[in-house]
Amino acid sequence: MEKKIFIVRHCRAQGQSPKAQLTEEGLDQAILLSRFFLNTNIDRIISSPFLRAIQSVEPLSDERNIKIEIEERLAERTLSTRYLTDWIEKLEATFTDLELKYEGGESSKEAMSRIVSVVDEVFKSTSENTILVTHGNIMSLLLKNYDNNFGFDCWKRLSNPDVYVLSYSNNQVTMERKWSEEL
Repeated sequence: MEKKIFIVRHCRAQGQSPKAQLTEEGLDQAILLSRFFLNTNIDRIISSPFLRAIQSVEPLSDERNIKIEIEERLAERTLSTRYLTDWIEKLEATFTDLELKYEGGESSKEAMSRIVSVVDEVFKSTSENTILVTHGNIMSLLLKNYDNNFGFDCWKRLSNPDVYVLSYSNNQVTMERKWSEEL
């Protein structure tokens, strides 16, 4: 039996804090995201605890009457607890050196391990089609786990929202981008 996990990056948000809400455009995108899954059977919805992630799938959750499960391991990666004026360069360096770690932050390897553990658990569960709602950096690291060529430039090309599907069949995981900006 093939199992699918839809990895969803949240819709446009008002900021980066855990309590940042979706913008008006983001709320409209959440409705589009719900329509995107209209013809897809979904068993579970699991979300980052960040408000913008939860709000991104609330329309789908309400429409399907599927409870949103909160999973701390889907939270965005903390690059550093210090303000970094050159954060973009620092982030780029972490895609090359997966062990690189800044003050108070997670290395790419640590963050990748955290989100991969969620995916592994979902693939081992009885669910056939699951949605995981998360954030750009941690999502990129998850995708990099399955395709080492997924790097910093791929992260920069992610949209809000974005959807990739991980398919598990015959002990093999494949991935494919499903979202298109034109939707």
